Amino acid sequence: MVMISFIVPAHNEQAGIGRTLEAINDAARVVDQPYEIIVVDDASTDATSEVARQHNATVVPVNHRQIAATRNSGARAARGDRLFFVDADTTINPRAVASALRYLDKGVAGGGAPTLFDGIVPLYIRLVAFLCVIGAKLIGFTGGAFMFCAREAFHATGGFDERLYWSEEGAFAMALKREGRFVVLWETVLTSGRRFRTMSGLQMLATCARTALSPSKMLTRRSSVERIWYDSNRENDDKMPDSLAFKVSNAIALLIMMALLTGPVWYFIPRSLTPLASPLGKFRFVDGMFLCHVGLVFWPLTIVLLRYLLRQKQWTEWIKLAALFAFCLWQAWESTQGVIRIWTTLYHWLTQFYNG
Repeated sequence: MVMISFIVPAHNEQAGIGRTLEAINDAARVVDQPYEIIVVDDASTDATSEVARQHNATVVPVNHRQIAATRNSGARAARGDRLFFVDADTTINPRAVASALRYLDKGVAGGGAPTLFDGIVPLYIRLVAFLCVIGAKLIGFTGGAFMFCAREAFHATGGFDERLYWSEEGAFAMALKREGRFVVLWETVLTSGRRFRTMSGLQMLATCARTALSPSKMLTRRSSVERIWYDSNRENDDKMPDSLAFKVSNAIALLIMMALLTGPVWYFIPRSLTPLASPLGKFRFVDGMFLCHVGLVFWPLTIVLLRYLLRQKQWTEWIKLAALFAFCLWQAWESTQGVIRIWTTLYHWLTQFYNG
C-alpha cells in the first residue's frame, strides 16, 4: 500500500504544533493509509521536539533557519511515496487529504489547498483570504501551508528553491507544473493568522510594494523578511495591538483594498454618467489614478510568468500559464496607458493654472 509522509517544518512551535499533529493523525486515520509524520525542528529553543515526539512524530533536527531548506530536509528523510508539506501552525482535515490522494492516484504532479485564517485578524485580511480561496482556484496557485506532491515529481524538480527565503512555495508550484498537472483543491485548511495580527496594514502594504519593486532582494535575503517569516518570538502570537496607530493603519489598508476591488466596476459605468466636474467624477479620477499606478506591478509579474512559460513542458499547464500571462500583460499595458493619460491631463491642468 502507498505510504504518506507528512512533513512539518517547525521553529519554536511548542504552543500550537500539538494541534497540528493531532489533526494530521486524525486525517490519516480517516483515509486509512500507512503514514509517517516528520517534524523538521529548525533550531527551536523551546519544547517543539518534545511535543512532536509525544504525538508519534519523527523529529529531524536541523539548523537552517530557512523554510525551503527545512522542507527539503524533511523530504530527504521521508520514506513515503506521497509527500504532504504542512506548516506547523496549520490545521488540516480528512477531506483535504482524501481529495489530494484522489488527484495523486490520477497521476497529478502535485497541488495544494487554499487557506483560511484562525483567530482574530484585521478585516482587510479576512477579505483577502476570501478572495484568495477563489483566486487560488482560478490561477492555479496556493500558499505553502498545505502542499502535496508525488515523490518522483519532488525529485524531478529538485525540491524547494533554497535560494529563496520567501515565496519558495510559488517557485515549487511552478516547477511542479513543468512535471505534470498541478491542482488546487476546493477544500480549505485552517492556518494561523498570527503574522497579520502583529503587523499593521501599512507595514503589510509596504512589504508588498518592496517585493514588487525589488523582488530579488526581498525573496533572496533573509534580512528583508526576518520580522515577517523568521521571528522567533511567539509570545504575542494570539494578540493584536490595541493602539490607535495600528487601528488607523489597518483602516487605511481596508480602504485601499476596497479601492482595488471596486476598480473594475468603473469599466461598466459610462464616463458620461460621471463627468469630471461632478464629485463622483472626481472620485473616479482619483481612484483611477491610484489603480493605474498600482497596476504597474503587473509588469514584473508578466516577466516572471514569461520566464516560466518558456520553460513549461506540459501543454495543459502551458495553456493555463499563457492565459495568466496574457491577463497580466493586458493589465500592465492598460495601467501604463492610464498612467500616461493621467499625467498628461495633470500636466495640461497645471499649465492652464499657471497661465491663468
